[in-house]
Amino acid sequence: MPELPEVETIRRELEPVLLGRKIVHAEIGDPRLTRPIAPGELAVALTRQEIASLDRRGKYLLFCFESDKTLAVHLRMTGSFSYRLGGDITIAHERARLELDDGRDLVYRDVRRFGTWRLLETGELESYLAARVGPEPLAPEFTPELLRGRLAGRRTALKAALLDQRTLAGLGNIYVDETLWRAKLHPARPAGSLGKPALVRLHDGIREALEIGIARQGATLRDYALPNGEAGSMQSEFRVYGREGEPCERCGTRIAKTRIAGRGTWFCPRCQRR
Repeated sequence: MPELPEVETIRRELEPVLLGRKIVHAEIGDPRLTRPIAPGELAVALTRQEIASLDRRGKYLLFCFESDKTLAVHLRMTGSFSYRLGGDITIAHERARLELDDGRDLVYRDVRRFGTWRLLETGELESYLAARVGPEPLAPEFTPELLRGRLAGRRTALKAALLDQRTLAGLGNIYVDETLWRAKLHPARPAGSLGKPALVRLHDGIREALEIGIARQGATLRDYALPNGEAGSMQSEFRVYGREGEPCERCGTRIAKTRIAGRGTWFCPRCQRR
């Protein structure tokens, strides 16, 4: 699933292509993408919309229009965007296409069909997002003190708490594992048990893992690619994720794998003692 760095990378590449562009025609072929709204109804609503900005909130990509409406897109597991000169060629697993006034098409592809598109009025957007995602971990107001408040009193495993999008926005399986390795924290440790030094390490580890992910333009393992078709390179920076049995680069101990919150979880048994 694309996480915060992948969605931010997509936003940064699409932004110069889309700003100021008008949608002259929209085609949406998958009712699962837009439910409970019919695909044709959303396609009509998107036609003639002019893109004023392209923002991100957690894993949501936000197409903000001059009309004060916003299209909130969640890519889920396999959603992706690409852009190209307009034409009649349909790509595999294409679910929607937005024809722009410069002759290019913005194509949405989704193999697993879990992605969602929601067109929201300005007054609806904040409440829609607030019910689904917590604070932005790269925002200036994200501090160790704020993090402490998000985890206080929680007995659930630390990894499970960080995977919960209502705790923090944008972290997923990859970046939580990478974060906890950097913070030297065991993923099964109770989330509310962290003292101040551990909270500072966790805060810094979150920021570092996400910033490296953005700098490397995300991790391409299976489906994720940039809108221009190129792959991200964060996978070459993994310290624990997917590295079971390989030596920890910090202490040499073999990386272990377990399951927490139903997700494969990689960690160093020595650096991240419980």
